[in-house]
Amino acid sequence: MWNWELGTAAYFCPGRRHPCSMEPQGIVKAFPKRKKPGDDSQKTVPPKVLKEEARVKKTGWLEPITAYILQAGIGRTRAEIFHKQIIQNGGSVCNQLSPDVTHIIVDEGMDCDRAFRILKLSKLPHGLQLVKASWMSLCISSQQILDTTGYSLFIPERYLDATDLSKRQSQYVDEEKVQLQKGIPIAELEAESQAGTNSPSRARNSSGQQEAKGVCSGISGDEGSEGEEHVVALGELEALQSGQDLNTLPGSSSVVCPIGKWVCAQSSESKKVNHNQCLTEKLGLLEKAYSVQGDKWRALSYSKAINALKSYSKPVTSYQEACKIPGIGKKMAEKIVEILESGHLRKLEHISNNVSVLETFCNIWGAGVKTAQIWYQQGFRTLDDIRTKASLTNQQAIGLKHYKDFMERMPREEAAEIEQTVRDAAHSIQPGLICVACGSYRRGKATCGDVDVLVTHPDGHSHQGVFGKLLEVLRKKGFLTDDLVSQEDNGNQKKYLGVCHLPGPERLYRRLDIIVVPYSEFACALLYFTGSAHFNRSMRAFAKTKGMSLSEHALSTGVVRGAGGLKVVPGLALSTPTEKDVFMHLGLPYREPHERDW
Repeated sequence: MWNWELGTAAYFCPGRRHPCSMEPQGIVKAFPKRKKPGDDSQKTVPPKVLKEEARVKKTGWLEPITAYILQAGIGRTRAEIFHKQIIQNGGSVCNQLSPDVTHIIVDEGMDCDRAFRILKLSKLPHGLQLVKASWMSLCISSQQILDTTGYSLFIPERYLDATDLSKRQSQYVDEEKVQLQKGIPIAELEAESQAGTNSPSRARNSSGQQEAKGVCSGISGDEGSEGEEHVVALGELEALQSGQDLNTLPGSSSVVCPIGKWVCAQSSESKKVNHNQCLTEKLGLLEKAYSVQGDKWRALSYSKAINALKSYSKPVTSYQEACKIPGIGKKMAEKIVEILESGHLRKLEHISNNVSVLETFCNIWGAGVKTAQIWYQQGFRTLDDIRTKASLTNQQAIGLKHYKDFMERMPREEAAEIEQTVRDAAHSIQPGLICVACGSYRRGKATCGDVDVLVTHPDGHSHQGVFGKLLEVLRKKGFLTDDLVSQEDNGNQKKYLGVCHLPGPERLYRRLDIIVVPYSEFACALLYFTGSAHFNRSMRAFAKTKGMSLSEHALSTGVVRGAGGLKVVPGLALSTPTEKDVFMHLGLPYREPHERDW
């Protein structure tokens, strides 16, 4: 439980009445954060206050707020804290949606479509706002109601009633007039509006937070914790490129970094020979430790540095040389020199004993970092403890049952058999269906962790109705053995997550995802599900620098982003019959799948 007065984490010991401080563990304990003196220019500017009056902390200042807290993603503990603070400060909290609710509090990573599915809403009630939990946190810390600009979810037009839709259209007209007054040629605006057809997709920003605007930053790729601000702001995962992150500088114009600096413009063949394996192995241990301890920002910083070292054309020999590599800052360069000089990294001595246990728990399908930490706090240390003592979801039970099989990577020949099995079943339903295995298999890797099979039909409509029939055929054959997610709707795409088993002795159970997509979205979906994740992040971030938006559904142009980088105009979907068309529209050299293995 968070102690708002002390700013520390606390929990109540069983059988006692006082809170006990949760001591930092492992690396965090040995290396506490230190405040960085000096430049504060990179700090996030808090949202403006609705009223310009002096800040006065007063009882009942949250009285105008009636909140409904959507726990999905936020978690029970955090939701309870919000509930208590809102009530204490004069606001109201409803346990279910009602006409009295003014604000729905959602997790920072929540997207609009998922929120509406969970809330079972078809239209947004008039006057209701969906705001991120970080907005409520800021309000509580400043003891006043802050502006929601940059903290509210963008609501697509299909969820708006006629009144709200009319207001938004009027707002867009006003914004266009402002752009014209600033000297933007009418021909340019017309060209944007004629660039394609309206996209039916939501072009989702997976971070749900601030999006980059393409300013070439000089911020280094340091750890972002020891005496330094995070180089990656919350929700900026998509704004990463090799060695740099994108930031918006107030009052500055948008400057696009040279194309050659971007991962998506380079071939991953350059990192086939790792000249710095002694460095990447040790840094990789810290990346894994931070990841399983839930410190994703430090883990991401190490991941960037490791990728940069793997693709570097020769062994690093000095501090100065390390600092010049995009993706490596001064702090990381110091660690590299320490390894070069001593063959060891002092931080590795402070990895807590719980790291290996947490890693084991995190490898159970359906269990994330938070669940693993809860299990550890409950005294569980082995898979047998989890099997006999833990309360498991259906997905976690399946993941535990097939734990050993899931941990063993399959040869690509086996992945090809799985792809062919799905293809044969699809053709028995509808000849002409296209079935393509994506992921590491399509990138040419020798082994695969799982298989993602994309299914579509070139006529644009014969894929409809195939999803359920295909699963039924595969179940009857005994090929599909366990369902993790029976059906996940993502716009016009349908996704199945489950477990498959090829016939024959000593065959292992394998993870399989089947995604049925319309042909109009096939190229973007193929690009997305092929990966790698690092390549995808770079490509999406590059698209943003060009006023575009790339998702698994479409590449859209003419995208307008408001405060906080949130989309206010989703733009127009471009025609992308093939992956090459996506690269062409972005002005990037085409990369074959095997060149995207970053």
